[in-house]
Amino acid sequence: MARSRACCLLSTPAPAALPPYCGVMLLALTTVPVPGPGAEDVLVAPDGRVWTGTADGAIHVHDPRDGSTTTVTATGGRPLGLENLPDGRILVCDAHRGLLALDPATGELETLLTEVDGDRLLFTNNAAVMPDGTIWFSDSSRVWPIEEWKNDLIEHTCTGRLLRRTPDGMVTTVVDRLCFANGVALTAEMDAVLVAETGTRTIRRVALGADGSPRATMTWVEDLPGHPDNISLGSDGLVWVTIASPTDPALRVLQRSPAAVRGLVRRAPERFKPTPKRTARVMALDSEGRMVHDLAFDATHWHLATGVREHDGRVWLGSLVEPAIAWSDALVDHP
Repeated sequence: MARSRACCLLSTPAPAALPPYCGVMLLALTTVPVPGPGAEDVLVAPDGRVWTGTADGAIHVHDPRDGSTTTVTATGGRPLGLENLPDGRILVCDAHRGLLALDPATGELETLLTEVDGDRLLFTNNAAVMPDGTIWFSDSSRVWPIEEWKNDLIEHTCTGRLLRRTPDGMVTTVVDRLCFANGVALTAEMDAVLVAETGTRTIRRVALGADGSPRATMTWVEDLPGHPDNISLGSDGLVWVTIASPTDPALRVLQRSPAAVRGLVRRAPERFKPTPKRTARVMALDSEGRMVHDLAFDATHWHLATGVREHDGRVWLGSLVEPAIAWSDALVDHP
């Protein structure tokens, strides 16, 4: 069953501290294999097809109508977040190559951005696009690349940032010193842009002026019950948030430890480092940051949800580690 306006619904003003998971039956997932590892994000295009990118650099499209999955192109890097662009192309946040624009019909790629202020982007992660083509995107770390994402969380570098690229190509850093900047989404009202901080389990809100320019920044939701990854605005007007892993007490201790201790753990064998738990969970929040849906899925065969899209009641998921995307009709079957 799906939980809607669950027992933990909040009425407190922002920043909202979401309560721990109250516990429901684990929901079933339908998986769709893709020919590549780590289908990190998912994007539903206007024609209903579902796009994803994998760790080998390939970008694939799945057509739910006939069940087909096709490899369209390869970026030569590591595609992460995907977004629809106003001109019909698809924005690709490539961790290695920066911002790319993909023509879905031909597979042709255009490089939009590779560096900011003279420095090459190290970890381009996720984005949201305004109707005029303005791109809001996250750069997760200026110290560690995606292959070393766990090291950035352990060392708690807080070198992530939220950036803005206007249609004329001008790029500005809007919020700096974010603790592993990750998912980015616009609100349904288009009056703010949201960015998730994986390291601190929070979502920040940047208010937008009438012209779409950034105004005040505040913490929108804090103390999430796990570490958020990608976030997205659903067709239902809610902000959907992936909870990649439950709160890790060991990581919280590390983040408060001296730098020397964090460095020692970073250099330790992998078995001694904090590791994501085998779960699959997403949440949906309203415009006030209040929880509307909290969905936990059976993670036996598919886990570590890092991408989420709600489209016409169906919830699509991507995973940093799985060679498959997944979907659930929990909201349709149990509104």
